[in-house]
Formats: sequence, structure tokens, C-alpha cells
Amino acid sequence: MNGFFRLRRQQPVLPEEITLEIDGREQRIVLRGNPQARRYILRVPPDGGAPVLTVPKGGTLATARDFAQRQRGWLAGRLGERPEAVPFAQGGVIPLRGAAHRIVAAGGLRGLVRAEPAPEPEDDEVGRLLVPGAAEHIARKLTDWLKREARRDLERAVAHHAAALGRTPSALTLRDTRSRWGSCTSDGRLSFSWRLVLAPPSILDYVAAHEVAHLAEMNHGPRFWAHCRRLAPHTEEARDWLKREGGRLHLYG
Repeated sequence: MNGFFRLRRQQPVLPEEITLEIDGREQRIVLRGNPQARRYILRVPPDGGAPVLTVPKGGTLATARDFAQRQRGWLAGRLGERPEAVPFAQGGVIPLRGAAHRIVAAGGLRGLVRAEPAPEPEDDEVGRLLVPGAAEHIARKLTDWLKREARRDLERAVAHHAAALGRTPSALTLRDTRSRWGSCTSDGRLSFSWRLVLAPPSILDYVAAHEVAHLAEMNHGPRFWAHCRRLAPHTEEARDWLKREGGRLHLYG
């Protein structure tokens, strides 16, 4: 073989995750290769997801494991500080449109989920979410109900902002994504996280306005932000809230 051809060393294929024993329990750690990264980086998402270890270009599985092992103490501390997940089960307290509600098994075989606000806003008591049926079906029934409520709130907010902008979306769908609260495609299809119904109404309103603004500007340039702030004057406050508190919405359910 002449010298015009050289063999290129291929980047080793990393597994999707590794496990690490912390305080006697196995902890998943997601591996993400990043050719732009210059070093190994371990972070703990605030939304209850598994820790993520970024592996730089040229990184190896053995080095990633060694790095994670050396960070066990730090990782245990961060995981210990993170709020516990709250399942959709009897007695759990979750937010609904920003207000705390306790999940209550209402009994009976039929009926719809009902939301009862707290007796007095200034009291320590919280509202109630009355879920009919057997306890083992609470999670499914409550999730389905929250999605319907989210769709109703989002359809109303989108219709309001779209009318103000003079645009019409082609579709509205709900998802449960961790990476974004909403999206807009070039053909006008809007998608939102159903978990926005857990946040204060102003937050859902901002996300709806943000995606509607993309119907006019498919970018994040000055004209886009002008549309967004006109539709939602509370844009800055809502963005700050999502950065600070948004991850917690994924702890429920």
C-alpha cells in the first residue's frame, strides 16, 4: 500500500450509561460524547433525571469510569440535596397552576378528577385533587386529566396570542420533553410540554406566546423577541422562573 492513504483511528463507541455504587445503591450515569468538550464534566440535572457525564473527544470508557469514581463524594452530596420525586399517589402534594394540591383517592368506580382549591389562600392548608377509582389507577387517571387541562389552557392561550399576531397555527400537540417547554415547526405545528399546567398561569402564557411568535419569526432575533414581549410583557420574569424552577416540574408523576 502506498503512502497516499492513512488509516484513521475511530472514536471508540461509548455505552449509553454506566452504573456507580453510591451509599450502597446503584446509580445510573448517562454518558454523552461531545467533540467540542475539552474535559470530562459531571452534572446533576435538577429535574430528577440521571446524572450526565460529558466525555470529550478522544475520551475512553475506562477514563470516564475512573473520573466518575473520583467524583463519588461530590455526586452523593448533590444527589442528597436534590428534592425527592413526588409520585402521583394518595397523599402526594403537587402544584396545579402554581398552587399546591394534595392527591386524594375519592373512591368509587366512576367519575372525573376534581380540583378543590384551598379554603383560604393564606392558610397552611392546600387544595385537593380528588381522583376516583382504585389506588393503583391514580397515576394514570391524574396524568390523563392534567394533560386535558393543559390542552385546554394552551389552546386558549395560543388562540389569544395568535389572534393578536394575526397568525394561525396548523396544529397543537402535547409532549413530555425535558429539553424544551415548547416548539414550533416551519409549517406552523406547535408542541408543548403538558407539565406547563403545573406552573403558574403566567408561565404557560409566556411559553404559548413564545411559540406563537415563532409563527412570524422562525428564529430568536430582535424581531422575534419584539413579538414575544408584545404578546407577553412578563417574558423576562417567566424566563427567569423557568430557569430557576422549571426543572422541578419534572419531579412530579
